[in-house]
Parts: sequence; structure tokens; C-alpha cells
Amino acid sequence: MWKYAAGSLLAVVLGFLADAVFGDPQTAFHPICLIGDLIAWLEKRIRKWLPGTKGGELVGGGILALLVVALSAGIPALLLCGAYRLNFWLGVTLEAVMCFFLFAVKTLCRESANVARALRGEGLAAGQRAVARIVGRDTQVLDESGVIRAAVETVAENFSDGVFAPMLYMLLGGGVLGFAYKSVNTMDSMVGYKNDRYLYFGRIAARLDDVVNYIPARLAALFLILGAYLTGLDGKKAWKIWRRDRRNHASPNSAQTEAVAAGALHVRLAGDAWYFGKLHRKPFIGDDLRPIETDDIARVNRMMTAASVLSLAVLGTVKAAVLALLA
Repeated sequence: MWKYAAGSLLAVVLGFLADAVFGDPQTAFHPICLIGDLIAWLEKRIRKWLPGTKGGELVGGGILALLVVALSAGIPALLLCGAYRLNFWLGVTLEAVMCFFLFAVKTLCRESANVARALRGEGLAAGQRAVARIVGRDTQVLDESGVIRAAVETVAENFSDGVFAPMLYMLLGGGVLGFAYKSVNTMDSMVGYKNDRYLYFGRIAARLDDVVNYIPARLAALFLILGAYLTGLDGKKAWKIWRRDRRNHASPNSAQTEAVAAGALHVRLAGDAWYFGKLHRKPFIGDDLRPIETDDIARVNRMMTAASVLSLAVLGTVKAAVLALLA
């Protein structure tokens, strides 16, 4: 058992390094895309089987969550079990590939940098199109500051659920637990909306996402504060704004890392936003000490990258120490 746990730790490190070199592959056969296809397929079938009442939709959403998590974790578990039985290093290689698909450090940096590049080179309309690739809000109504703010918020928030949380779950339970986490996260992004279609059907997925991200989001905020110190940003202000504004969001988790970024950069984030043509009132995060600028995208990327490397170093060392004690 110790041998396989050590192999899993090595797989997480290799997956992280592969992501740093190659970034997240853009392919329709990406495992997260396949999970998304599974969610969409199951939703259509479940809605046909159950009545469209409040109770029916709650039950249907629960069935969806159960099936998606079970399949998303079960299939990798079977594949890894077979691979490790055949050959230990084959198992490590397969698990490293799985971990590679679950990290998003380079992709976050690349896509957000594209927003800054589009704004500088082609103007507002290009910036709106670029940021639309990484946010769920209506981007055509954003001015230049709004585009930059959306990119900064996305990097900060996705450090938690696109980097730190997957890392933590993979270190706890390998690629299997990593895929279980990402299935919950993907469900929330697809059905966890408070609109007429998903208010009840997506409620269990949204609550489940809140639960699995509760501890990771807070730990991610602490590591991001350390990342601010490491990259020459204002770590003290990041701590202060995190303590003050970390609850300024309808989600218990989303404002955690956004508050750190706002404090470290001395800017104000969040506020009202448009989704699907409807204005959503939201509180601000941070102090409006200076206008946000395109260079803030590069700054938050450096902070996020430093926090990612530090997280792996610290958490990986902790796991290695525990394994050494149990050996």
C-alpha cells in the first residue's frame, strides 16, 4: 500500500510538471469534456424520466450527482487498478497523465495573458472576446476595466478550484479522488445556477461543490497570500482584505481567493455583473485604491504560479513525511 501511495505522489508531481510545460490540452476527448458530455447526456434522460415538479427536479439532480461522481471516479479507479496490477511504472505513468489533465496553471496564465494581449493590440472588442473564453458572465457589456477585472477574478478564483483543490484531493486520494472532485466542480459549472431551469435540479450539485471546496478554498487563500509575498506584492494588505471581504459573495468559497488578489493588487474586484442578459447585484471586494490596469493580469498570474509551486512543495513534503513514518 505504501508503494502505491508513493507512486501516486510521484504521479501528482509529474502531472504538475507536465502541465507547466504543455498546458491543458485543447481536445474534445479531454476527460473533463467527457464528464461534461456525460452530465449533459444524463440530464436529458433524467428529465424525461422524472416529473418537472420541485420534488422531481430535486430527486433528479440527486441522481445526476450520484451517477456522475460514481462514474467519474469509478472508471479511473478500474483503469489504475488494472495498470498497477500489470506493472507499477505503468500505473504511475497512467496516473501522472490523469493528474496532468486535472491541473490548469499554465492554461490560466495563457488564457488570461491573451486577454491583456488582445486589449493592448486590438482593443476592447478583442478583449471582450478573449475574456469570454474564461468567464461565464456577459462580456459584451464590459468596459476595459471590467474586462481586466474579470480576468483577474478568474485567475484568483480558479487558483482554488482549478489548481489547489485538485492538487489537495489528488495528494489525498490520487487520480481517482481528483476526478471525483472535478466531476463535482464541472457539474456545478453546468447545472449549479439559480435560474428557472436549474434552481432545483442543480441545487444538490451546487451544495456538493460548496462542501468539497470549503476547506480547499480557505487553504488556497492562505497559500495565495504567501504567493503575494513571494512575488513582491502586498501580502499584508492581502491578509487584511481576505479577513474583511472573504464572505462578500453568495458562494461561501468564491470570495476567498478573490479577496486575497484584491488586497495584494490594491484594487477593487467583483461588484454587479450580467449573466444571460440579467443583472446580478454583488458586493465589492477590496478597496478602490487605484485603477485596475492590464499589468495586473500578469501580476496575479505570477502570484498564482508562485502559490501553486509553494502548495505542491509544502503539501507534497507533508505527504512524503507521512509515508516515511508509515513505512
